[in-house]
Amino acid sequence: MIHDEASVIANSLWTATAPPPPERPALEGEVEADLVVVGGGFSGLSAALHAAEAGLSVTVLEAMTPGWGASGRNGGQVNPGLKEDPEAVAARFGEDLGGRFLRLAGDDADYLFALAERLGIDCDARRGGFVQTAVSEAGMGPLRERARQWQALDRPVRALDREEIAGLLGFDHYVGGAVHEAGGTVQPLKLALGLAAAAEAAGARIHARSRASAIEPGPERVTVRTAAGAVTARRAVVCLNGYGDGVHDRLRRSVVPVRSVQVATEVLPRNLRDTLMPEGHHGSDTQRLTTYFRMSPEGRFVIGGRSGFNDGRVPADQEALRRIARRMIPDLADFDWPYAWGGSVAMTVDHFPHLHLLAPNVLSSGGFNGRGVALTVAMGRVLGEWAAGRPAEALDAPVTPLAPIPFHGLRGLGIWATIQKYKLMDRLGI
Repeated sequence: MIHDEASVIANSLWTATAPPPPERPALEGEVEADLVVVGGGFSGLSAALHAAEAGLSVTVLEAMTPGWGASGRNGGQVNPGLKEDPEAVAARFGEDLGGRFLRLAGDDADYLFALAERLGIDCDARRGGFVQTAVSEAGMGPLRERARQWQALDRPVRALDREEIAGLLGFDHYVGGAVHEAGGTVQPLKLALGLAAAAEAAGARIHARSRASAIEPGPERVTVRTAAGAVTARRAVVCLNGYGDGVHDRLRRSVVPVRSVQVATEVLPRNLRDTLMPEGHHGSDTQRLTTYFRMSPEGRFVIGGRSGFNDGRVPADQEALRRIARRMIPDLADFDWPYAWGGSVAMTVDHFPHLHLLAPNVLSSGGFNGRGVALTVAMGRVLGEWAAGRPAEALDAPVTPLAPIPFHGLRGLGIWATIQKYKLMDRLGI
């Protein structure tokens, strides 16, 4: 079970199958560093690792324990690229920056798997490929166009017809889709714990149960305070994503945290699990309320999707996922589902991840819109480069002005209304 979490979203398969993390002390007293990292998820741990490998002294402040948030709870799907297609990225950010951003995102899965191999992180990595599925012909046009645009950038993406996608997934449920062969899967909590250990081996100090309470930039140094201490550093990176609280109110109001929930079966019998995604692919559909699925390393079927903005709808949405899975794969009707969990995903209005200079020496990263496993790790390298002195305008990801979402306090009502609209549109196939 995920410690210190509501029971309805705490029964995580990943927590049950990851090794127990080592004890890490809370921050006490005042310390100094070249870089202070706020947040111990994929982005923060990767930033700490890369900065420490560059020779900086690094201190990480994590409110709970490394990987406690979305990084240790997600589907473990290593999906290359961004929510938006390449031509939209280039049009938004220009040929130079857009091209660098596309290379970062297009190569992020390769980077993650190479990094895990270099560091010897045991995270059940598998390069099976990422399949996007279409539930109707209306969804095939955008997937064919997406494949065309990534092919133009020499990425291994191709469209699939009904027979091809059924062969990759092991069941006939979709009219077609597209496959990105660079994708794969990991056990996400194992990856987070491995990144934490690697960052410490490189010299970083990680403090658990050390929630940041204030960020105080100055002309030469920045101080981040906790209940029992403070870190003063040349620079700070803030990687809270969907788990931001009162430490920076305008940053908190720039993203919308939305619940994502998952369920997993018992270990399936060999004859069934050998037929499901036999080459190691994983998938997600093209509906507005996306459903995503995979096989776990030990042979469980795992499926996830969006919920509301709090825990009230979680049990019903978890049961809805079980029904969807049984419709997709009728053979799952006879098996138990012993795991059910969830967490928060940070959504942005424009569907792009955001880097913001909160002060000349404070850079934030967040808003990965449910596509963050690969991109957050690659973005950590970008954050580490900034910490080591690379100018913001030279980074391989856009640094944009911080813009809180209007009427953010009404997000609950807005999320509910949007979900109802999307459910209707998905049912009607429009």
